[in-house]
Amino acid sequence: MPKKKSPVKKKPVMKKIVKKHPAKAKQPVKKPVKTAVPKSSMVSTVHRHKPDRLAFMTADLIRGHIETIILANLLGEDTYGYEINKRVMALTDGKYDLKEATLYSAFRRLEAAGLVSSYWGTEDSGSRRRYYKITDEGKKTYWSRKVDWDKAKEIIDRLIKEV
Repeated sequence: MPKKKSPVKKKPVMKKIVKKHPAKAKQPVKKPVKTAVPKSSMVSTVHRHKPDRLAFMTADLIRGHIETIILANLLGEDTYGYEINKRVMALTDGKYDLKEATLYSAFRRLEAAGLVSSYWGTEDSGSRRRYYKITDEGKKTYWSRKVDWDKAKEIIDRLIKEV
């Protein structure tokens, strides 16, 4: 009688499973869209029909001072967002347009900081609008930022002055 072999237990072969990180997974290549003006998700932009390198630089400079611009517009009288945007457009000869999201985000930040307060206007002139009013703290902040801007402008003027 042949001798029975004892069953040999084979060790299971462990396959190494490599999972790719989702960010490293092969993704379709997106071709860049050629536009005259880069689309900025950040804030305001120069009108897209007037591509101008100087205008882009100016827009970047303005972008950092949206809240100060709003405070300046509220110094004279209470007003609403669309009216401030119209003033900005008029003062820049249509070269700078505050995006609605940018404007109202800035209003929320200013209100949270106690620099402006808001109230609902009457419906005498059409639709009901939220008006904004600068507070005493907002006035102090405006004047402080204005002084800072004047100092920075003076320094920049010296740095870029032709020799």
